[in-house]
Amino acid sequence: MYVDWEYYKIFYYVAKYQNFTKAARVLGNNQPNITHSMNRLESQLNCVLFIRSNRGVTLTPEGELLYSRIASAAVQIQDAEEELSASATLEHGAISISATETALNIYLAEKLRAFHTDYPGIRLRISNHSTPQALQAVKNGEVDFAIITTPAEVESGLKMVELKPFYEVLVGGRTFTALSSQNLSLKELNNYPLISLSDESMTRAFYRQFFLDHGAVLKPDTEAATTDQMLTLVKSELGIAFLPQPMAQDALARGEIVQLHLQEIIPQRSICLVYDHHRPLNTAARKFQQMLTKAAPKCPEHR
Repeated sequence: MYVDWEYYKIFYYVAKYQNFTKAARVLGNNQPNITHSMNRLESQLNCVLFIRSNRGVTLTPEGELLYSRIASAAVQIQDAEEELSASATLEHGAISISATETALNIYLAEKLRAFHTDYPGIRLRISNHSTPQALQAVKNGEVDFAIITTPAEVESGLKMVELKPFYEVLVGGRTFTALSSQNLSLKELNNYPLISLSDESMTRAFYRQFFLDHGAVLKPDTEAATTDQMLTLVKSELGIAFLPQPMAQDALARGEIVQLHLQEIIPQRSICLVYDHHRPLNTAARKFQQMLTKAAPKCPEHR
């Protein structure tokens, strides 16, 4: 037997308030419609649910049994409707993002701050990963999307959209000030202590190829786990390093480090959004993704 859920919903409110008129007011309906619906429900269930009087209604034993079964379901459905409504209006919700350290520092943090200001009820969960780890997290469905730095190899099924290009600069501590007036070649860098990220990082692979393309070999003296650590090590006079220009600019402006100049041009890199277009996003994640791509340069998506 099929009974329209709307009848059960009306029954719940009539039983709760023990009055057709009050139930109609709560439901934004009128008393004749409520009465008609309850008559239909009793007819379909083939039992009497209410004892009617001038003061309202009371439940029959059958009505009590139905109310005991339906009350908890009605409350849960009402709660779910309110949560969905809040999610749709971005009052509540959650976004899960995997981000590389560089992407977080020079791009994502600012975007998150702006989004959180507009939608403070949205919970943010940010995972710090390398580019390969971030791509795997998207593929596994562990995060809504990833914000990474190129180079990146994106598997079939994932899409990559460029959000912001950036350049890197070669920098050293104050002891390298005299060197800053020279025009160095990549081969000459082997004469100086070089700081780099670990061998497993995509940044290390990027510079390994850059050196090879110009007949040089990348031979770092010191390995760091993050670009933040590299900047600290440069300030501590432990060597020279390639750093994203947005991360180095404040220290350069304060004279804490100096920029060194290369004969070769360092290739441009990019901050990119990667997502699985087969997996639908919740309202909050979709809104944030739209905010990111709206501000992005008009570049084709990579499949």
